[in-house]
Amino acid sequence: MNMAYRFRIYPTREQENLLAKTFGCCRFLYNQMLSDKIREYEVSKKMLRNTPAMYKKEYPFLKEVDALALANVQLHLEKAYRNFFRDPKSGFPKFKSKHRSRKSYTTNLVNGNVQVEDYRIKLPKLTWIRMKKHRDIPEKYRLKSVTVSMEPSGKYYASLLYEISDCENQTGVDYEDAKMLGIDYAMRGMAVFSENIKKEDAGYFRKSEERLAREQRKLSHCEKGSRNYFRQKNRVALCHEKIRNQRRDFLHKLSRRIADEYDVVAVEDIDMKAMSQCMHFGKSVMDNGYGMFRELLEYKLKWEGKKIVRVDRFFPSSKKCCKCGRVKKELKLSDRVYICACGNQMDRDLNAAINIREEARRMLLAG
Repeated sequence: MNMAYRFRIYPTREQENLLAKTFGCCRFLYNQMLSDKIREYEVSKKMLRNTPAMYKKEYPFLKEVDALALANVQLHLEKAYRNFFRDPKSGFPKFKSKHRSRKSYTTNLVNGNVQVEDYRIKLPKLTWIRMKKHRDIPEKYRLKSVTVSMEPSGKYYASLLYEISDCENQTGVDYEDAKMLGIDYAMRGMAVFSENIKKEDAGYFRKSEERLAREQRKLSHCEKGSRNYFRQKNRVALCHEKIRNQRRDFLHKLSRRIADEYDVVAVEDIDMKAMSQCMHFGKSVMDNGYGMFRELLEYKLKWEGKKIVRVDRFFPSSKKCCKCGRVKKELKLSDRVYICACGNQMDRDLNAAINIREEARRMLLAG
């Protein structure tokens, strides 16, 4: 199992210049290799096996940056190609933009070229960089790679990937007496639980929408390329970053609380991308962050030796009565209260969450 720790780093002006050069070289090499692959395939219908070493003679500036960062560019491009030919829905690899693409690169630990101490980190081609290490890392964890990234607001981060040989937290679960929780997706409040779990309202983008619109309006009035333009652009980026950090903090805390209290968690295997595209719910779906919540919950449960069960998306969780098991033929989206002939009256989403929990219990006991 792998575990990543993300720390903020504070490079000097010279280090920032080298990091910017590395970001640019990685982007340039990715685009050049992708262009050559496309050209070769159009001519010979064969896959071109190009490497970073093939470009260093023609472009000597590639030698100034970390060679492992360039090697990872090749690995990322090859992976994108494999994903496309295995599943065309994943999309063909796209060229990276200087202004819109994420600024990052990955380097690997080879012969002690990466060193981590209490408040600093040493990377290839760079001297020691000051780092805010807000948590301790067990000594038995083995460092594999480091990903350095720059946020649009100008902040730098280092994501340290560690390999964990054994998980001391894993205890195993007895499904007969397991404490289970069912979760149903909800447009408001992100999710509804089969148990009473107190949580604050999500929707941080909606809460900051007016302030963000005000800052973007000011940006539109600035002369593009001026000093005020870049200053205001940084304010807009900080506003987006705050919303993202609020959402991530909320989801981390909620998923941690659930992973500590329950042995098995049942969720509905719904397609969040399709959900955001239907009925013009994109902004609400993305603001909830339910897809990220499932991912965080899954790895936390796995770390504790527990389990997450994905119930089929076509299971009639909303139409089925959790008391008598009767299934309605029709149920409108506007019907927010589930009313059954057996006398059961309850919230529609709560009824669905209970049904998802019981269906997961049946799946586990059936093997």
